[in-house]
Amino acid sequence: MRDHARILHHVANGFATGTDRDDLLQELMVALWRAVPAFQGGSKASTFIYRVVHNAALTWRRTQHNYRKHIDRFEALTVRDARTAASVASREQETLETIYAHIRQLPPVDRSLILLHLDEVSYADMAELHGLSESNVGARLTRLKQKLTESMQEISHELR
Repeated sequence: MRDHARILHHVANGFATGTDRDDLLQELMVALWRAVPAFQGGSKASTFIYRVVHNAALTWRRTQHNYRKHIDRFEALTVRDARTAASVASREQETLETIYAHIRQLPPVDRSLILLHLDEVSYADMAELHGLSESNVGARLTRLKQKLTESMQEISHELR
């Protein structure tokens, strides 16, 4: 290594920059370490080292290129998904605000009934709370749901 370390440094500098250069240099040393047992002495040691190191650098470069492509593709998907999620969340928030605006326009008892229904309070508890019969609570909630659905459909048609 002492005699031929500059070959590894030249190749590493030629194929990578910054911290990637250090990573590549380590990869080149590992590749050379693994290849040494196959060296039969049919050529100069420097020729063998050049061949091993250049092939390892080319493989590393191809691997890094493919890895970077995958990372870029993942980041693009992540950004797109984040934008989509933000857009969906924004639309859901707008819809929720619209629903609450319609609920606020209801008479106080109806408003209370629909909010209790959304909180999954039983008809019996709603009836007891408001001094109504359970059947009256059921009938009022049916009419309220229908009224809210119709008003929401009118708004969605206006937005289109």
